[in-house]
Amino acid sequence: MADTAFFCTLSHEGLLAVRGPDASKFLQGQLTCNLNYLNDTTSSLGARCTPKGRMLSSFRIVSVADGYLMAMASELVQSQQIDLQKYAVFSKSKLGDESQAWVRFGLKGGDNVLAALGLVLPPEADSVTRTDTLLAVRLADGRAELWATAADRDRLQQALAAELAEAPLNAWLLAQVRAGVGQVLGETRELFIPQMLNLQALGAVSFKKGCYTGQEIVARMQYLGKLKRRLYRLKLDDQRMPDPATELFSPVHGSSVGEVVLAARGESGIELLAVLQEDAVTDGRVFLGAPQGQPLVLLDLPYTLDSNREIQR
Repeated sequence: MADTAFFCTLSHEGLLAVRGPDASKFLQGQLTCNLNYLNDTTSSLGARCTPKGRMLSSFRIVSVADGYLMAMASELVQSQQIDLQKYAVFSKSKLGDESQAWVRFGLKGGDNVLAALGLVLPPEADSVTRTDTLLAVRLADGRAELWATAADRDRLQQALAAELAEAPLNAWLLAQVRAGVGQVLGETRELFIPQMLNLQALGAVSFKKGCYTGQEIVARMQYLGKLKRRLYRLKLDDQRMPDPATELFSPVHGSSVGEVVLAARGESGIELLAVLQEDAVTDGRVFLGAPQGQPLVLLDLPYTLDSNREIQR
């Protein structure tokens, strides 16, 4: 299903809204991405970190008339709202959980349907197009997201179903795994720094925007090049889905060498993203859950890491 045209409801994520005249200034000091790059036609991936650079959340952020919407794992919305509210009291910004006010659909091969809705979406990653009530976002692998108010849910679902097969959420997550885009979930909160998920290669980290919470650690890791763990794509010859944060092992170490980030069922087993130590990857022997656990096979990612390009953002 992940290789054919389909749509699905992105029910696994919620929306945190930050609105008000100071929303941009406030968030610029909280997030890894540079909000100066955002406008009506662009979006961004991003993350929010602890002072030690560990990610509390990751998200896609888009601008709206009076602020921003951040799509993140549903289980993180409430905690991020509470955390950010502590700092928002010093600015003209208002936070709210708008998960129920919006509906989001994921589309693969659905550009004709979007065009019929008045949304001609450019092919460039992170591009955005809008009508008065709808917006569409292009992802790096060509997929798209359709965002709308909850009142439009039934109308849009019927329009999409008339042209595309409706798929389970797993099809969307499998495409995300194959695109090499990890994200923070409830189980992996505060486990990774942004570079461990390769977020700097996906435009989610700015090294020129100035200070934000955790910036010193994130920048030091980029410029000194001492990162020992990062995101890889792997395959498991099994149908049992591993949970996020499940540990991975290798004979090169007596303890864990990494953790599962995101997993989905493929045509012939489980495909997953995991953060792994480089020496375990070089050795090639990686096992799930225990030193004698199920063996994993390394797969390619669809992008390369280029530190010189990454620091230009």
